[in-house]
Amino acid sequence: MITDTFDSRTIANMEVALERACLLLPTGGGAHRARRIIAGKIIECAARGETTLSRLTEAGYAAAMQLNASGQSVRKKRSPAKRFLTPLNKLATQST
Repeated sequence: MITDTFDSRTIANMEVALERACLLLPTGGGAHRARRIIAGKIIECAARGETTLSRLTEAGYAAAMQLNASGQSVRKKRSPAKRFLTPLNKLATQST
C-alpha cells in the first residue's frame, strides 16, 4: 500500500502534484484513466527519492503534457455524425 511506502508529507505532496497536473487535461481533471497514468508517473518520481512538491509537480505536468501531445483523449470519441448532430439537436431544442 502506498501509505506504507511514503511518509505523510510525501503523500500530501503527491496529492497536490496530481491535482495540479490534472488541471492541464482538456477535461479539467475528471478523467479517471488519465489521472491514473499521471499518478503512476508521480509515484515513480517519488520512488526515485524525488519527493519535493516542485519535482513531483514537474513529473505530473510532464505526464499530462505527454497525454495531451499524444492525442490520447480521455473522453470517448464521438463518431463524426454525432459531432455534427449534437449541436444541431441543441439548436433545435432551443428554437422550439
